[in-house]
Amino acid sequence: MTGLHFDVLGAEGPKRYFEALTPETLAHAYVFSGAPGVGKKTFGRRLAQSLLCTAPKTGVLGYDGTCASCLLFAAAQSARHPDFLEHDGVLKIGDRDGAVGFADPDDVGARDVVRQLSMQSYSGGMRVLLLGDVDFATHHAANAMLKFLEEPPRGVLMILTTATPGRLLPTIRSRTIDVRFPPLPRAAVREILGRAGYGEKEAEFGAGLSGGSVTRALAALEGEEESLRAAVAGWFFTCVNGRSPQEAWATRETLDEGLDVVKTLVRDWVVSSSAGDAVPPSALDYADRLRGLPPLDDRRAVELMTKLDDAQRLARTNVSSAMVAEIVRMALSRAVATGTA
Repeated sequence: MTGLHFDVLGAEGPKRYFEALTPETLAHAYVFSGAPGVGKKTFGRRLAQSLLCTAPKTGVLGYDGTCASCLLFAAAQSARHPDFLEHDGVLKIGDRDGAVGFADPDDVGARDVVRQLSMQSYSGGMRVLLLGDVDFATHHAANAMLKFLEEPPRGVLMILTTATPGRLLPTIRSRTIDVRFPPLPRAAVREILGRAGYGEKEAEFGAGLSGGSVTRALAALEGEEESLRAAVAGWFFTCVNGRSPQEAWATRETLDEGLDVVKTLVRDWVVSSSAGDAVPPSALDYADRLRGLPPLDDRRAVELMTKLDDAQRLARTNVSSAMVAEIVRMALSRAVATGTA
């Protein structure tokens, strides 16, 4: 409707999905899945603001930015709306007899969430919970949320964001709708960096190294040598140069993002093998090192990309991070060992 907006860059697929919904067809729980830095939590906050905005509308997306509800979202970087709760990271079980409400939002447990969302809305409308980068400390914490999802109160929406949806309990995933967030377009990353105060050249540089992730762009701008991307790139070149890496980078928290870095470098390697310098690499800062790699023929390129896809699927389950990294190391070593170099 006129006067409403939805200030989210990228995420065209999720936008189209929610634009087709009405309050009556909105589900009670969604999992927003995708790589770190592609805008899952930002979309969740704007969806919450849309649902709590008091301006009239027939759909679920859009807010006027001026109503009393919207002003609460604009008051601070972390919204302080009484009907919106956001928690990032690991969720513990919580105190069985804890008080209703949140004295310390950083120490919220699953039981606290269930108690809070079982209350009536302050404004008489919806209540929205956003669990960002969600991970459950124990099965007890996950089961507390599962029981809530089995019989959700009317007028409550739960949004979980994760880069590794396979690590959520299958019973939780079966009671939610998965909305996949793809990498951001380069232009969107550049605009986001510009809005964050970076100059035109810095924004262009960060966007070029982002792989569609604002998180990666910021890591590159803040000092490449200290970033996860740098650690993974160093590991990658050690592997393909026939040596055994001494440093480990793969943990539960870094595995999915690290594999994306490896896949970017492998794609650049494949393109360089077939097109030479005619096509610039995505990882511009590693262009010289990529040119020095032995060329991959089509068969080895397909085999390597297939192995990486398999490893990324495993990374989204409870398989050991070290085991997944070892699978990738062996695939990289094999690609070189079976070549002509």
